[in-house]
Amino acid sequence: MPRLADPDPNAIPTDVRDFLSALPPDPMVKMLTHSVGTVTPFIQLARAQFTALELPARSRELVILTVAEYTGCEFVAAQHRPMSEAAGVDQRTRAIISGRDVNNPHLSAYDRTLIRFAAEVVRSPRVPDELFDQARQILSEREIVEVLQVIGYYWSFGRVATALDVEITTVYGDEPLLTGGTERAD
Repeated sequence: MPRLADPDPNAIPTDVRDFLSALPPDPMVKMLTHSVGTVTPFIQLARAQFTALELPARSRELVILTVAEYTGCEFVAAQHRPMSEAAGVDQRTRAIISGRDVNNPHLSAYDRTLIRFAAEVVRSPRVPDELFDQARQILSEREIVEVLQVIGYYWSFGRVATALDVEITTVYGDEPLLTGGTERAD
């Protein structure tokens, strides 16, 4: 059971209500609506992460699954398992991430570096120089910043879900909740 009740719909400003009316009903969106001043930009940032990144969708999903694992957020993991599959992340790779086996030899060098980088960012305030240099070999400067932004977003999202015990009621499959079906092709 969630730690906070749903917000009073009558206390939500009209512009926020209008913005949210285009989204499917979702317990997480309701929870985020307690902060009427930030819910719209928070959702817009999520949309940007599905529509405006240079980072490929598969890489984004590897990062999100890693963040979900290292923050202990089943809500995010449950939502993104099917999305990651649709983006080309196979079951073996998802199992490796959920087992925190970041050095697994079955991972490609790219996947191993990306997953290790994301895990380290969640665990520590600084990434060791050697790992950062490896990330620079596989990612553009823009992609490095995008990875960090995806990590930060899903860390925050995950903490709202875990700290407030947001219930998983709908798993959205391969269609992200917040994109309106506008994900770019990679």
